[in-house]
Amino acid sequence: MNEPRRIEHPLYKLLQEENIPAFNAARTRGESVNLSGAYLRGLDLRGMDARGLDLSDAYLRSADLRGIDFRETRLEGASLHEAKISGVYFPVDISAHEIFLSVDRGTRLRAQR
Repeated sequence: MNEPRRIEHPLYKLLQEENIPAFNAARTRGESVNLSGAYLRGLDLRGMDARGLDLSDAYLRSADLRGIDFRETRLEGASLHEAKISGVYFPVDISAHEIFLSVDRGTRLRAQR
């Protein structure tokens, strides 16, 4: 596992600014960004369109993720320590126990094989 990183990309900057409508609009226009290992600590990401994103190894500690649909998102290795996850859909290959351990203890998410 690498250290969380800040990414030099306009879409990452929109997330850092918590400008979710602009982030979603850019993605609708076809723009993409690799967020693997991204530093997203404490951000309010509610409403983010996460379909097709790579958030593997992302650092989402204390982020507000409520209501996000991650079913089509790569999350293996992400850290959700103390994140708000009410109403979140997770990929089916990540167990509820893994999610609990990540939110409660800060472990990295592991997908079931």
